[in-house]
Amino acid sequence: MAWTSLILAGLCEMFGVAMINKLHKDRNWQALVLLILGFGFSFLFLAYAMKSLPMGTAYAIWTGIGASGGAILGMILYGESKDWKRIVFIAMVLGAAIGLKLIS
Repeated sequence: MAWTSLILAGLCEMFGVAMINKLHKDRNWQALVLLILGFGFSFLFLAYAMKSLPMGTAYAIWTGIGASGGAILGMILYGESKDWKRIVFIAMVLGAAIGLKLIS
């Protein structure tokens, strides 16, 4: 259950990052509320996961999901560069997160 919670925390982190971009563009209260909810749930799921997972592993995977997911969302939703080098480095971040899961 801790790993599921950690993945949900990462997905909520991705959502929060997307809402930062939406708030920057739209400046409305709905985007602000969604941003706060996204990051709030992200921290709650992360805290739950850290009850049974090592802090370093949980934090590294959480940030990896958030960072790579945010970059992927930027490419899909906001027209950011899809350069092959960028995709390789995102894959490296995800590969490192998977590696941490395999050795934990």
